[in-house]
Amino acid sequence: MGIVKNLFAGAWLLPAAYGAFSTSVAKGLASHADASSTTSGSYSQFTIPSSADFGAKLIPNVVDPEAVDAQSVCPGYKASNVKESARGLTATLTLAGEPCNVYGTDVDSLDFSIEYLANDRLNVQIVPTYLDSSNSSWFVLDEHVVPRPTSNHHASKKNSDLEITWSNHPSFHFKVTRKATRDAIFDTTGSVLVFENQFVEFVTSLPKDYNLYGIGEHIQQLRLLNNLTLTLYASDIGDPINDNLYGSQPFYLDTRYYEVNHKGHHTLIANDKADQSKNYVSFSHGVFSRNAHGQEIVLNPEGLNIDLTFYSGPSQVDVTKNYQLSTIGLPALQQYFTLGYHQCRWGYNNWTELAEVVANFEKFEIPLETIWNDIDYMHGYRDFDNDQHRYPYSEGEEFLEKLHSSGRHYVPIIDAAIYIPNPENASDAYDTYSRGHKDDVFLKNPDGSEYIGAVWPGYTVFPDWHNPKAGDFWANEIVTWHKKVAIDGIWIDMNEVSSFCVGSCGSGNLSMNPAHPPFSLPGEPGNVLYDYPEGFEITNKTEAASASAAASSQAAAAATGGAPPSSSTSYLRTTPTAGVRNVNYPPYVINNDQDVHDLSAHAVSPNATHSDGVQEYDVHNLFGHQILNATYQGLLKVDKKKRPFIIGRSTFAGSGKWAGHWGGDNASRWAFMFFSIPQALSFSLFGIPMFGVDTCGFNGNSDEELCNRWMQLSAFFPFYRNHNTLSATPQEPYVWESVTAATKSAMKIRYAILPYFYTLFHEAHTTGSTVMRALAWEFPTDPSLAAVDTQFLVGPSIMVVPVLAPQATSVKGVFPSLKHGEVWYDWYTQTAVDAKPGVNTTIPAPLGHIPVFVRGGSVLPMQEPALTTKEARGTPWSLLVALGGNGAALGQLHLDDGESNALDESLDVSFKVKGSSLRASAKGHWEESNPLATVTVLGVSEKPHSVRFNGRHVPASGVHYNATSQVLSVGDLHKLTKEGAFSENWTLNW
Repeated sequence: MGIVKNLFAGAWLLPAAYGAFSTSVAKGLASHADASSTTSGSYSQFTIPSSADFGAKLIPNVVDPEAVDAQSVCPGYKASNVKESARGLTATLTLAGEPCNVYGTDVDSLDFSIEYLANDRLNVQIVPTYLDSSNSSWFVLDEHVVPRPTSNHHASKKNSDLEITWSNHPSFHFKVTRKATRDAIFDTTGSVLVFENQFVEFVTSLPKDYNLYGIGEHIQQLRLLNNLTLTLYASDIGDPINDNLYGSQPFYLDTRYYEVNHKGHHTLIANDKADQSKNYVSFSHGVFSRNAHGQEIVLNPEGLNIDLTFYSGPSQVDVTKNYQLSTIGLPALQQYFTLGYHQCRWGYNNWTELAEVVANFEKFEIPLETIWNDIDYMHGYRDFDNDQHRYPYSEGEEFLEKLHSSGRHYVPIIDAAIYIPNPENASDAYDTYSRGHKDDVFLKNPDGSEYIGAVWPGYTVFPDWHNPKAGDFWANEIVTWHKKVAIDGIWIDMNEVSSFCVGSCGSGNLSMNPAHPPFSLPGEPGNVLYDYPEGFEITNKTEAASASAAASSQAAAAATGGAPPSSSTSYLRTTPTAGVRNVNYPPYVINNDQDVHDLSAHAVSPNATHSDGVQEYDVHNLFGHQILNATYQGLLKVDKKKRPFIIGRSTFAGSGKWAGHWGGDNASRWAFMFFSIPQALSFSLFGIPMFGVDTCGFNGNSDEELCNRWMQLSAFFPFYRNHNTLSATPQEPYVWESVTAATKSAMKIRYAILPYFYTLFHEAHTTGSTVMRALAWEFPTDPSLAAVDTQFLVGPSIMVVPVLAPQATSVKGVFPSLKHGEVWYDWYTQTAVDAKPGVNTTIPAPLGHIPVFVRGGSVLPMQEPALTTKEARGTPWSLLVALGGNGAALGQLHLDDGESNALDESLDVSFKVKGSSLRASAKGHWEESNPLATVTVLGVSEKPHSVRFNGRHVPASGVHYNATSQVLSVGDLHKLTKEGAFSENWTLNW
């Protein structure tokens, strides 16, 4: 996959006060030239100067013409003391020449091991053999935080799908080969291994026309582009394209297509050479780099502890299931209500406004499941503390009681940082901080003082998840607050972990608290939002012209004020010192997306120190992962019987065990609606199926056309939420008449297929399967689908082809596998699609219509749409049967109470169509009292002479056949299923 460059950690070094602000410097911030005060209520609030968030000016190595190429100067290693067994190999690697010490101190001796974990899984590790005099320890990733892949005791090299070979010529390298194709899937031949105390580099070759997916979190196309550099470093930044984002997911899927000749030999092909008249097979494999350090992957077809696990597949389905089942864990089973619609915005000012929003959804008869709060509800942006003027507990209790009685839910935001009170203001007491400080659960500076950064409330501290008391502290705060506010889930934000200043900037500055962030909030002077989506100037000419003029004036005023001073007039270049780690400014500079690329910019600094001596440098990418775990455990203490509902921003491999994820601070632009699809599909690979984005966009103003299309698209995402920023124009779906109609149209489908969605989530939770799927994964023998990310599947049976551009009235879509007899039905007309194999078909899609198709061979269990999932769950059942080309169809349904952790009572129903007979077979103890109302069968070529249900004639009044559309509808079945749709096994014959 090209070159992997890793900011590998060496020793735990604790230099006194290294990188921390001294008291004198910290106090100096208050008189800095760009410091200011804002008036809030009756007091003047100190504003943290913008310069506080400026780091050193760095140049990333990938774009630095003076950067040394480690491959050209480092000696590599030689293997010796090789010991082989049926289950693998161990060897010692020693430097093959003089140390290069290019970005750290070379390690003289390494342990190399291969372990065949299972027939479809193997592990490669390279770790330091011993500790030299300059290093007291090497960081080892905690297996309780990130588990190691499991091992099958019956595994062996002989029976493995994969094999590894190695050589010392010209220096040590290894190659992983798939036995079935004799194709190398990982090959370091021709490169040297570089292993230093702050830098690891290894290179593997790639096919010329590769299909790689994953390596998150980034916003980009589904199939990774050639010659792309991907940085993995958790960053609080508003959705840049291709740059590092909120989380780190060091996993990728590699799919290769082969033409098979008459002798069964496989020939690797380039995708652009695919011929629809020929037959192909594909083989997929996955690779997980079990490493939490900052990493950089350079994708180039030319060719830490290293801890790689290979998953042989051979399909995407096999790889994804193997990765989850054996390594990172299975995704959480979501509560049924979470699949309903969620409404949020930054700017709901009080309980009354929330009640008005809920009332408007009812007025316009738009389904609403959950109302959310951003940071508006907080007292001074403090976690677990409501503003008693705008969100008093007494009024909230009344609001939530009414909300819950309507079958709806409430979820608020909680940030990762904890406000630290002003010691000179007795009225500024904050019990959450006091309890945490007493238990000593916050991150420290190297000198042992509390690390004090800055986030929304002002100067803040940060929970130390390495402290054994931190989890109990966090859980206690959740439990205590829940007694005042009956929340139904938690939204975790800012958990990269973010800080609005470099270093411990609050040390000596606490008398300034509460402080305003070092930037203006949306809507404040100089930050008025004038941004609108592309095409707005066509549909709203006058308003667009006015906004453009105002934006130009605002930009000119900002330019007149002058650019903020940089903290450095030239680039800082760090030269490695033998045996010493510079964690704040590593010699190798990754392409971190903050303005000056400093790892400390807009983040807790790498030298912040945990209770066990580990520095943030070694575990930065795990903070978000661990706070999600702590939040999950906290919600279990609120109610151990109920599944926690959590949506988090920063994630790591395995975070899906506890939480879902949303795509972060996107923009109200058409590009971000498009990118939401590959984002969602990538997180399917990462084992986080509960994914959605801020529908209609977060930053900037949305408009009617974009919101119309986006509300319909997101209706087919697992997590469906509309959310926008402070001071932006409202974008609730009832704001525009056409958006209301479009939303209701798409929600009618979503709420009808909620049982199908829920069944997919149960399968993901129990088997590691995916919910949203790329066409290439479901149809692995068609190379032309490898890069398709403008349409997608929900499970195996629903295909969505959305409009992703302004002013469009049609969209092009491909209908896979038609040449193999696949049949696709239009959801709305229920007729088979007339299309040609491998051809993009033009599909009418006027504004307000999203093309949706049902795959032949499917049985979809459905219920009636309603305004809440609770109401929908109480309606009669129907089945939509879409016959395949061979007249057969299959389907599944899982039922339980939709919220319990322990599924003592559940029901699994399988549906099978063979000939002209549909059979439903149920297993389990869940009693489903709702009757079966109708069965609709698509693709019935002839009118049936009679219809029988369990041998009993269905009255002619309940049977309708349309010869034109070839649709058979069987109704009035509720009379035959009064005890419940699945209280007994039954057969429908026609």
